[in-house]
Amino acid sequence: MSLSNASRVSRSPLQNASHTKWYSVALVAPALAAIVFLFAVPLIRSVVTAFIDADGGWTLENISRAVEFYGRDVVFTIVIAVLSLAVIAAISIAIAGYLTLGSTPWAVAALRWLYRWPLFIPFIVAGQTARSFLARNGLMNSMLMEAGLLEPVAAQSFLDWRGLVMTFAWKQVPFVTLLLAGAMASLDRATIESARNLGANRLRCLFEIVLPQVRPTLFVGLILSLVTIMSVLSVPMMIIAGTPNMMTTMMAHRVTYYGDYAVANALGLFSYLLTALVAWFYLRSTLEKEAGK
Repeated sequence: MSLSNASRVSRSPLQNASHTKWYSVALVAPALAAIVFLFAVPLIRSVVTAFIDADGGWTLENISRAVEFYGRDVVFTIVIAVLSLAVIAAISIAIAGYLTLGSTPWAVAALRWLYRWPLFIPFIVAGQTARSFLARNGLMNSMLMEAGLLEPVAAQSFLDWRGLVMTFAWKQVPFVTLLLAGAMASLDRATIESARNLGANRLRCLFEIVLPQVRPTLFVGLILSLVTIMSVLSVPMMIIAGTPNMMTTMMAHRVTYYGDYAVANALGLFSYLLTALVAWFYLRSTLEKEAGK
């Protein structure tokens, strides 16, 4: 027996467990450090800065100024987020449902190939594309006028809240659909086939059998989409030039033109609270469901 083998054999199980523990810590240390220094530390710093005045004392003045200056923008952001999530949910359910229950092979194959393309397009490109497509003299109105479906005098710009909702939905629908379609594909087809044999149509199967089983996956996709919508800066800056606008745009405006990080961070607290509230609701409903099993 060699010396190295002998030393390996002579180690106790406790020593082996200790070495394994240190190896595990070393493996996760880089990722943990990235999370701490790139996410946790900036988050804590931004929250603390929102409650500190110019002299370093604690104050609520930054919060009151954020509400006074940007209250309409907070409400506007919430409305845009809710409308976008509703559109995303409706279209994602329709696409994923047809991919799962559709009876036309070529249509299912074409839809499966087409719906994923926005996943690979950055938000800044999506914003610029929407700006060119939805403008008064943009591609959409030009196509409608060429088809005789729209008079030139009736053309209008969609570079407002409607453009934001359409752009966010177009960008996030493939992501949520991908999650939903995967969850639906993993379901037991026997229950669906049984319902079909008993006379249930595909729409009833979707809403009464398939959708209740994949509802947690839908909630996860919508929560992640909400976080994305609340954090995107390029799309609202490109589509809406005035006010009200999304909170991300107003925070960037406050920092760029005034150098006021305190009010900008105070405005960011509303984003934290909104996403935290939605995440808390989802976790609570999930835990209640698990406890009821």
